Formats: sequence, structure tokens, C-alpha cells
Amino acid sequence: MLTIGELASYAGVTVRAVRHYHAEGLLPEPERDHSGYRRYDAGAVIELIKIRTLAQAGVPLARVRELLRADEEEFAAAVADIDKRLRAEIRQRQRHREQIARLAAGDSLTLPPEVVEYLDRLRVLRVDERIVRAERDGWILLAAHSPERVPEWMARKREQIADPQLIDFYLTLSQVLNRTADDPRLVELADELAAYITQLADEQGEDYVDDTDIEPPLVKLMDTLAFDTVPPARRLIELLKKRGWTGWTKLERVDPQGNRAGPARPSDGIPRSVG
Repeated sequence: MLTIGELASYAGVTVRAVRHYHAEGLLPEPERDHSGYRRYDAGAVIELIKIRTLAQAGVPLARVRELLRADEEEFAAAVADIDKRLRAEIRQRQRHREQIARLAAGDSLTLPPEVVEYLDRLRVLRVDERIVRAERDGWILLAAHSPERVPEWMARKREQIADPQLIDFYLTLSQVLNRTADDPRLVELADELAAYITQLADEQGEDYVDDTDIEPPLVKLMDTLAFDTVPPARRLIELLKKRGWTGWTKLERVDPQGNRAGPARPSDGIPRSVG
């Protein structure tokens, strides 16, 4: 005959667990001997091992009680049902692991591979990470809005990123991120950018300047993301408007009085829209 401590040791549980199972009515409490101690037999060990095994498998204690009272056929059916549930939980946990792995991969959690490749290319070119984040956030929204058009847009982006002049715009903007809104280099950038956009529009047509076509609420949301991430962008747009173009996400030509002359179509940031 075993003491409660010996019983717990044989079954691989704690004494506290044995007492809890007693309280829950899962394991019958034996009578005390003449010394005032409870003594357990081998049957109690087997019963306790069953309880422990079911509990560790995630079976609620109320269901454990039911299974302990079931006949052999009912027990086998219940165990098969538990196994089915556990396999479903394993598949769900595997999906969770895959999601965590994607999260650890950074941009690839929310973006198609070709966009991730483009953002990595910007980093290789030493474009400031704040500008990369602004581009990334814009692409997250665009990819969610029109995923079927991402390959088309990225084909244009690959053309743009091969243009040294466009890369110079990125790098110049990177240099002025920590400067004041009246920084002379920002004015020079607006001059260069306006001339570049105008040349492209005149030579290739305004449809070439941009080709995204998204609705105004999304344009406004993307503008807000860009201006919050890259504050000088707002001042750059103000300067650009005086030079015949307006818009960060939605690039449009304007006349000298500041009136819109016609849409060029939207983008996810000036560096994107100049290609």
C-alpha cells in the first residue's frame, strides 16, 4: 500500500494534483488507516495515470470524469474524437508558426516578393530608411487594394530604379530629412524634380508619368502616411506646385495659377511617380 506521496511519485504528478483530483471527484479517496494516513493500492496508480494522461492532452476535467466512467467502446470513440481535435490544433499551431516566421521576415509579411525585392534594392542604394518605410506603407495599401496590378506596377518600378537621375532624387531627399522646411537643397530638389517630370510628360505623355488610378480616400490615406513618415515631403509638394505639378500620391499637372490641368494618375510617392 502506498502513501499519497508515493502514489504521486509513481503516477508522475504532485501531491497537490492528487488532492485536487480528490476534490474534483475524479480519484476516490481511500479510508484512513489506524495511523490516520490514507493508503493507495495499484488500482489507484493506474487510475491516476489515466487522469494525468487525459488532463495533459487538454481534456477538460469534466470530460475526464465522463471518460473514466465510460465502457471500452465509448472510451475508444472519445479518445478518437480527442485525437482528431488535437490534430486540428497542431495544424492551427503550425499555421501560427508560419505566420510568426513571416513576421520575422519583415516586409514579406504583407507584401508580394517583387515589392520586397524593390525595397531591398532601395536599401542597397543607401536610401534613407524613413523613405523606404514610406514607400513600403504605400505599397502595402496598393497591394491590398489591387493585388492583380502589382506585377504591372513593379515592371514600371524596375525601369525607374535603373535611372541614375531618379536615384539622385531619392538620395537628395534622404539628405534633407533632418533639415528645416526652408532648406535650400529642398528648393533645388523641387526644381530638378519638376523639370524631370515635365520632360517625361512631354516626351512620353502624361499617362507615362503615372498609371496607378486609385480613388481619392485611398490617395488621402497614403498622403498622410507619407507626410508622417517623411515630413519634408509636404514642403516638397508645396514647392513642386509652384513649378507646374502637384500631389504626392496623385501626381497632377497644374497651371501657373495653381489650378489642376489634368491628372497624371496616382502613385505611392513622388519618387515612384516620376517614372
